[in-house]
Amino acid sequence: MSGFARLSVEGRVGVAAGLVLFSALVSRTLLSHRVDIHTRASLFRVQILLFINSLLLLGSLYIWRRAVIRLCGTRGNHRVWLQRCWRAAVLIFLVLAHSSYLSLFFLVDTEPHWLALLSFTCLGIYVILLFFLIAFSCVSRLHRLCVAHSGGQDASESGSVRQVVLALMVTAVLAVYGLVNAAQPPQVVEVDVPLKNLPTSMSGLRIALLSDIHLGPTLGRSRLEYIVTMVNQLEPDLVVIVGDLTDSQVAWLRTAAEPLGTLRAPLGSYFTTGNHDYYTADVDGWFELLRSKGIKPLHNSHVRVSQPGQRQDWICLAGIDDLEASMLRYPGHGMDIEKALSGCSENRPIILLAHQPIAAKTALQQRPDINLVLSGHTHAGQLFPLTLLAFLVNPYFCGLYRVSENTMVYVTPGTGYYGIPMRIGSRSEITHITLKSA
Repeated sequence: MSGFARLSVEGRVGVAAGLVLFSALVSRTLLSHRVDIHTRASLFRVQILLFINSLLLLGSLYIWRRAVIRLCGTRGNHRVWLQRCWRAAVLIFLVLAHSSYLSLFFLVDTEPHWLALLSFTCLGIYVILLFFLIAFSCVSRLHRLCVAHSGGQDASESGSVRQVVLALMVTAVLAVYGLVNAAQPPQVVEVDVPLKNLPTSMSGLRIALLSDIHLGPTLGRSRLEYIVTMVNQLEPDLVVIVGDLTDSQVAWLRTAAEPLGTLRAPLGSYFTTGNHDYYTADVDGWFELLRSKGIKPLHNSHVRVSQPGQRQDWICLAGIDDLEASMLRYPGHGMDIEKALSGCSENRPIILLAHQPIAAKTALQQRPDINLVLSGHTHAGQLFPLTLLAFLVNPYFCGLYRVSENTMVYVTPGTGYYGIPMRIGSRSEITHITLKSA
């Protein structure tokens, strides 16, 4: 205990974060079969909340030292009242950023709550500001090393203040841009995809691809209604939703999800799960609701899609559970590619719905006869600098990829956004895919 007491504040927070992460691993393994799924999900959410806030606290300490202590300087400054106002503003901002994930517990309703929007906006500003404070500090350190090596004079104090002010200005500009960009209607992106063995009667088939809508604390019924209206105006033959439809339980979002019942597609509407759908611990409830709205969940299964009167000409449309279903030990769920494609013929086009690009890569390694994989999950980064991380950890990031002569992967940046109502470096999208004969 004495060793822990000697640690810095950052060290203690780091230890606390490690303990929370360890408890999450223990609960996933030792407790997974001893408690029901809803208890496990609640425990998991609390652990994630504590872990995220532990990490945020490390960043908050850094922001406070740079944006408050460094800017305000000594208490003897004659503008004490201005310093106090600035300290209070930064403190409120940090508290709101830390409270953002509490919205998932208490502020989910038919339409977004103003406090949820405000807290997640602060979280977005927090991420951008922290990145630029660290980036400018690294650049400054490198510059000082160069100056010291050349024998020049160091003006580090005034320079560091300028860095903080510059970081604040850049953050303000990017935050405003991100908010405006995310508030825009999704753009409709037209994509032509050539498929091998596509029957003549299916050539020109139009698919509306949706993903990552994230119904929850910051995206509600009005936005979903607008998305559905845009899809119906495209008059697609088929609608597919590739995961992360929601961030909360059916009981809280039943009314918000009602516009899904007005989707119009003569050859059907289909859904496959994403990781956030499993975080709700209510996948079965969502499956039931979607079926009542005329949307068929593809739960490691497939359907034969054909034009009316042309049943001999069909394509195999398959969907797999998100790969995190197994990690979360969700009962009866887990990615099973062979089960999903059992009955699909190599002589017929195969289209697979797989939420995560990593799952798409795994599926293609097992079944190279798949012609097209439709994925989401990455949001094309959604928010800089998270764009860099999303690009590095996903084998396919955004857009259309040709994997082999007869296989392609399309990754949509998503039709909504997760939590933070900002998009920097990407745009919400409804993908209108037209199938062509290869």
